[in-house]
Amino acid sequence: MASENLQCKNCESQLLPEFTFCPNCGQKVNEELTLQVLFYNTICNYFSFDARFFKSFWPLIAKPGYLAKKYLEGKRLMFLHPAQMYLFISVVFFSILSFSISDQTETLNEELKRDLTTKQKVSVLDSIRAVQSDSTEREEARAFLKKNQWLSGLDDKAVDSILSNESVEKNKVSFGFDVEEIDSLINIDAKETDIYKSMGMESDAGWFQRKAYAQALKFYKKRDGGSILKTFIDTIPIALFILLPLFALILKLLYYNRGRYAHHLVFSFYFFSFLFIVFSFVFGLNLIWDIPDWLDWLTILSTYFYLFIALKRFYQNGWFWSFFKCNVATFTFMALVLPTAAVIIGFYAFLFY
Repeated sequence: MASENLQCKNCESQLLPEFTFCPNCGQKVNEELTLQVLFYNTICNYFSFDARFFKSFWPLIAKPGYLAKKYLEGKRLMFLHPAQMYLFISVVFFSILSFSISDQTETLNEELKRDLTTKQKVSVLDSIRAVQSDSTEREEARAFLKKNQWLSGLDDKAVDSILSNESVEKNKVSFGFDVEEIDSLINIDAKETDIYKSMGMESDAGWFQRKAYAQALKFYKKRDGGSILKTFIDTIPIALFILLPLFALILKLLYYNRGRYAHHLVFSFYFFSFLFIVFSFVFGLNLIWDIPDWLDWLTILSTYFYLFIALKRFYQNGWFWSFFKCNVATFTFMALVLPTAAVIIGFYAFLFY
């Protein structure tokens, strides 16, 4: 018979003296709150970092499609929940990514502040014209300008024109507006609305256009490309909550008669978890050593073959159809979904950095 004085502290259910855990809510009976218990519970509750994670990690790496298949078969307590695994690994990945881009943001700001000025660009062009007589130096100059087109604003035709002694207007290499006029307005503390009009904004511009010009002026003043890059990276985790379901939707269209949409979502959670593990490995290793680019790309390319094998095992198609559908899914996601998402995230990062 249950003791009237022995109750679960969580749900107040009656307990037997021999109970170690409450049969109603699962909380441990008479557990003393220590630092170890506090942090262990925090990790387990938010990331499920327990034995199930270690039981799931190796199958996720070495057995493509295995975890998703077992989850649909009903083995849902033996392995870590797909969404929980995705959440934990994505947190690890973006933590590593934040360290890897911190130096890049500072370097980008320094480069912008040093190079994105009209006078410096003109001096670079003048120095290039001074050495045009030597063909080797001219080719080196051409290679330099084409490599740094995103800084100079010159397309291939303009670069060839410069190196062929053709005249280039002073403000050709600019932000798309008269920088001298904008500089003079900034120096006299002119109203921002007047500066926007000098930059080309129409008087009846709406909120979006005004916001774009405001951010453009902010960027021109501060050359703060690093903040844009950081905002872009910080927005990716939010975007993935849309991109991952879209990938599952692609799989649903390719395998429309192979279960409900939730089944494809389970597969996508595990596959994206594997992607984040690979990217964490690549970025983390490059923080310690300078890994050759070919090795980085080879490691990333392995994710394609992982997807191919995972589709074959999970959906039980033949090798040919698995290969075909893997290519369709990869092309659709990489060529259509990701570029569109990158443009949207880029606009958001620029408008709200």
